[in-house]
Amino acid sequence: MKFYVTTPIYYVNDIPHIGHAYTTVAADVLARYKRRQGFEVFFLTGTDEHGQKVYDAALARDKKPQEFVDELVLRFKAAWEKLNISNDDFIRTTEPRHKKVVRDIFSKLIAQGDIYKGEYEGLYCVTCENFVTESSLKEDLEGRKLCPVCGKETKTLKEETYFFKLSKYQDRLLRHIEENPDFILPVSRRNEIINFIKQGLRDLSVTRTAFSWGINLKEDPKHVVYVWFDALINYVSAAPDGFWPADVHLMGKEIVRFHAVTWPCMLMAADLPLPKTVFGHGWWTVEGKKMSKSVGNVVDPLALADQFGTDAVRYFLMREVPFGADGDFSMEAFKARYNSDLANDLGNLLHRTLNMIEKYCESKIQNPKSVRAGHCPAPTIQILNEETPKRVEEAMAKLQFSDALTAIWELISTANRYIEEEAPWKLAKENEERLKEVLFNLASALLTIAEQISPFMPETSAKMLEQLNISGGKIAGTIVKKGNPLFPRLEK
Repeated sequence: MKFYVTTPIYYVNDIPHIGHAYTTVAADVLARYKRRQGFEVFFLTGTDEHGQKVYDAALARDKKPQEFVDELVLRFKAAWEKLNISNDDFIRTTEPRHKKVVRDIFSKLIAQGDIYKGEYEGLYCVTCENFVTESSLKEDLEGRKLCPVCGKETKTLKEETYFFKLSKYQDRLLRHIEENPDFILPVSRRNEIINFIKQGLRDLSVTRTAFSWGINLKEDPKHVVYVWFDALINYVSAAPDGFWPADVHLMGKEIVRFHAVTWPCMLMAADLPLPKTVFGHGWWTVEGKKMSKSVGNVVDPLALADQFGTDAVRYFLMREVPFGADGDFSMEAFKARYNSDLANDLGNLLHRTLNMIEKYCESKIQNPKSVRAGHCPAPTIQILNEETPKRVEEAMAKLQFSDALTAIWELISTANRYIEEEAPWKLAKENEERLKEVLFNLASALLTIAEQISPFMPETSAKMLEQLNISGGKIAGTIVKKGNPLFPRLEK
């Protein structure tokens, strides 16, 4: 009953944006859900602090690299605290515990011949910290050779290096992917990786000598470990005893290749088990345009959380698009979700129900005879109330967070319709016993809703449970404590 989930470790000189938040909130939702199921969970995130672009950025600010990253890492830690991220550990690649494991694995692979010395000459993208093949390049009108991923200009690199025998593990990796359909998800990413591997894997340059900011080799100190080879090992270097292999690596689709090709081959060489699932989700655009610092359209999730509340941001990210597909952010869409789903549907349901219990039943949830005797036909709301946790579980097993929330909101919508159909304000005058049953059913549905949204919206769930005041699952006899509306409606 152990469960290990990771985000990628983020480049420390990035500013936390909606893309980082998307991956991290998804991992947090999964971790919270598994904890609720009774799993012992280890949830890891962190920062990638080595590499040439970090080194260059530090020099440009006249700072020592370690001083530079020590300042920048605080931004990510503050961001995850603001977004209520429940990570169990935060790994930094500059930590001694990480460096030791990287050096140990590197030494093992050198000793067994899976890493060998040579010379590299080719194209390198500093922005992506990635070696680029000539055939994959883009070219602009000025004839500059551009990285196929980020579009930035590449540079020719020639230096002594150590190579990892990536090609040695090509056939074994293909067999593993074919024998384990859930190893790479969604299916579209799996197909892309299979096609890439079948084109032939080349041995990978895994050290640099052009700069000193990185983990030096014990065997050859002028060499520092290539940033991706260094960074990927974090998943092992931080794992407590008994937690490896990871159950799920979550990441954006642009780095799936490193996690689904380079990383498993490294693990095979090190004689370590492979992670169970590598899941590459889609990208977020902003009103149809790619997010870019130069364009000035980078969405700050912390500013959104300050203005609209953390749970509103978490809800939007998990609900707006199917996990795995690309998404588009706009303030119009965000506010529409907030007003429709959170203010009108969820917030209004809780406030109306508790208001009626307070008004008609002196704030006490009554135990109706029909429910107690068990002879009343179950209305749709009772049936759906029982089915919703099962539907959520099915969606979460497939990492379909949006589908899980859709199932919960179907119960919310049904409960709101139930109020209109039953009209408790009329039953208060005509049928007191039926009124008790309706309010009991609504309170029961709200309890289910509060429990099911807890991984997605932990603060909202806690507020709902506080107002419902239900303990031990015993609904009848509870004195509710109506509070302020959860999500005040936004003005247009």
